[in-house]
Amino acid sequence: MPQKVFISRWNERLALIYELTLRDFQVKYLGSYLGVVWAFLHPVIYIVILWFICHFGFRSNPVNDFPFILWLVSGMVPWFFFTDSMNGASNAVVENSFLVKKVLFSIELLPVVKIVSSLVIHLFFVVILFVMFAAYGFTPSIHSLQVVYYLFAEIVLLLGLSWLTSSVVVFLRDMGQVVNVALQLLFWMTPVFWPASALPARFHLLAKLNPVYYIVDGYRSAFIDKTWFWESHRAWTLYFWCVTIVTLAVGALVFRKLRPRFADVL
Repeated sequence: MPQKVFISRWNERLALIYELTLRDFQVKYLGSYLGVVWAFLHPVIYIVILWFICHFGFRSNPVNDFPFILWLVSGMVPWFFFTDSMNGASNAVVENSFLVKKVLFSIELLPVVKIVSSLVIHLFFVVILFVMFAAYGFTPSIHSLQVVYYLFAEIVLLLGLSWLTSSVVVFLRDMGQVVNVALQLLFWMTPVFWPASALPARFHLLAKLNPVYYIVDGYRSAFIDKTWFWESHRAWTLYFWCVTIVTLAVGALVFRKLRPRFADVL
């Protein structure tokens, strides 16, 4: 019986996440003629603009003998997912205050819904990434399957961070602005637009302390370098998961401690 109850509760939660994610899409694009289509049209337009600028404008040089646009987009795809999820999840509780006041509602699902909403767009980005590589003559290999692993790693990291920030934002609204500033700073600390090799050797260790570095570099390892994470990233894999698990534990603890007071503040 306990097992049936557990499965039933999980099914209910999954159904709730699906309904709230669908609602999130509808609210975000409510009133526009194309509706949810904009969610997928935006990334396509952005990538086309990037391709045009890199290919015809700057005529950017290849990175390690690899087309710059492919190198760039393979790093931007996980970064976009990270920033979109953090911006949405950090304000998830505040934006859904009417749900927070419902006694039987699982408040901890609100940041999860924002992550899932961003995940849908991210998966579309990944498909485009595969298409772009194929268009340039680089067929996917078995190493490309690592995208699933790095995506899972990013989701776990996002979950811990979003529980932490979304609970603090309820009591300290300035936290939302802190997150925005932190993301801008983190963008330039992460090798999205610049190769790690451009850094002086003495700064390599410092740069790799950024957990998002592991994700961005991992996507490029899957698509470009074609190396397994246990071959070239053993030490950083251990470091990343230690940081991520601690972040997840702290985020869950802080959220659980502050949750009983949400309704009073909102």
